[in-house]
Amino acid sequence: MTIEVTVNGSPERLEVDTRQNLVGLLREQLGLTGTHVGCSTGNCGACTVVLDGVTVKSCSVLAADVDGRRVTTIEAMSSGADDLHPIQQAFVANQGLQCGFCTPGMVLSVSSLLEENSDPSADEVRHAIAGNLCRCTGYQLIVKSVLEAAKLVREGAPATA
Repeated sequence: MTIEVTVNGSPERLEVDTRQNLVGLLREQLGLTGTHVGCSTGNCGACTVVLDGVTVKSCSVLAADVDGRRVTTIEAMSSGADDLHPIQQAFVANQGLQCGFCTPGMVLSVSSLLEENSDPSADEVRHAIAGNLCRCTGYQLIVKSVLEAAKLVREGAPATA
């Protein structure tokens, strides 16, 4: 079927298999490989994207169901290493990432959190990232990164891409 979807602000008209999931559409048809495939069951959060302002696990959303909607991926957060979003800057500065596989989903979840609450507690941060699993960091440095990102946002950096 043909769908029309806005991805990272760019309107797209695409032919999709009705069985294809959103992560497949993003990675295979649009080349947006920052959205990772982890468990393919919606449990790990590696495939987290923002759909109409709400974080979703893109492995659990059919591509056909995004017709007429807006999708934001990690690629919208920055144009490269010299243009990191404040959330990404905080993750780098506070060693909130190691292998980086979970980081795109974490960053998008944090972006949604900070849009709603620019001064979260550590417990609120843990709750906001609960759907994003990390096998490397133990979460302490991620929480520290998010608290630093919140401070940057409160000081005037943009909370969302």
